Amino acid sequence: MALVNQIDKKVKMSKWEIVKYQILTHCYLNKISVSEADLDCLTFLALEGDQELTSFCVKAHTKDIFSSTQSVRNCLTKAEKKNLIKKEGKNKKKIFINPEMKVHSTGTIFLDFKFLSIETQEV
Repeated sequence: MALVNQIDKKVKMSKWEIVKYQILTHCYLNKISVSEADLDCLTFLALEGDQELTSFCVKAHTKDIFSSTQSVRNCLTKAEKKNLIKKEGKNKKKIFINPEMKVHSTGTIFLDFKFLSIETQEV
């Protein structure tokens, strides 16, 4: 019978941290590289919910995530290419976290991930 090393960790996190963790986990599992600033921008968007593009860029710049609104736009363009966010509309574009990521940011959040690594034995 095989032995399994089971690790059970319980951590209480802030809303910001738990949303950021969900995004980071999605990116890690899908081999999508993101910078810390990009991750903060995506976390902020997830917490803010659907936003108009220009107003979100101003808000994210005000939060000191990036030094300019253009840097925020650049981040969002990269995130869209990596399929992390979606944009809708023509003039006043609405942006939001890609629903396929299944990131939860409202209410009480309990994450229950189960990961398994199986070590193969050579005969």
